[in-house]
Amino acid sequence: MSIFSIATSGLSAASLRVSVAASNIANVRTTGPLPASGGSSTSAGAGSSSIGPTFPAAYVPLRVDQVSQSSGSTPGGTIATVSAVSPSFTAQSDPGAPFANQDGLVAAPNVDLAGEFVELTTAKYSFIANAKVIQAYSETTESLLDIKT
Repeated sequence: MSIFSIATSGLSAASLRVSVAASNIANVRTTGPLPASGGSSTSAGAGSSSIGPTFPAAYVPLRVDQVSQSSGSTPGGTIATVSAVSPSFTAQSDPGAPFANQDGLVAAPNVDLAGEFVELTTAKYSFIANAKVIQAYSETTESLLDIKT
């Protein structure tokens, strides 16, 4: 794998990290009804079946899993994949919400705002570092082509 392709895989991963963190931050307050639990099925089951189709579920936060690419005889670069955070929600008190359960609880996305801002900062510096690698590669290639024999 060439230096250029390794750096571009890093740029792609950093870009994906920014997109996922931005989505999580933008939807941190997107709550929804608590999913039906295995508790009492009489009153809670009837309430959740009538509420379910009316209100959308809470936002499911995402995370980026990044691993070293190791395929073929010349490994290098990185592969980034997106998956859902588990558990995806936490119970939060919001008795005024129309979809709150009997106890006034709603499902809030399990998003750590501080962690998301750390992800943004990490992705920023990763993007800058990989862009510098591409710039250095380009300058080195250009200077090698300018050598006169």
